[in-house]
Amino acid sequence: MANLRTLKKQIDYCLEEVVFDCDMAICFQPSKETEIMNLMQEAVEMRNAYFTKAMNPAEPHNKSLVRKHYAALRREMAEGFSSLFDKLSAINEAK
Repeated sequence: MANLRTLKKQIDYCLEEVVFDCDMAICFQPSKETEIMNLMQEAVEMRNAYFTKAMNPAEPHNKSLVRKHYAALRREMAEGFSSLFDKLSAINEAK
């Protein structure tokens, strides 16, 4: 990881992608607006949780543990946002 600022930008970028896809889904399927809005709220809550984890590593004075903390956070972030995209796909596929 280069620095904390880059990680926070990546978190925001992932959130922006989810929100953009949700906006597009609402445009094409306005009947599912409430489900999609709930997914957007979940994405924002996830973003806030990731920011909290990024700002508070477990042991800030031990560089090895900090690296492991951020590596785990990146994996968790990829899985979390991927699950949101999967949920959005499931909402869009349902008729």
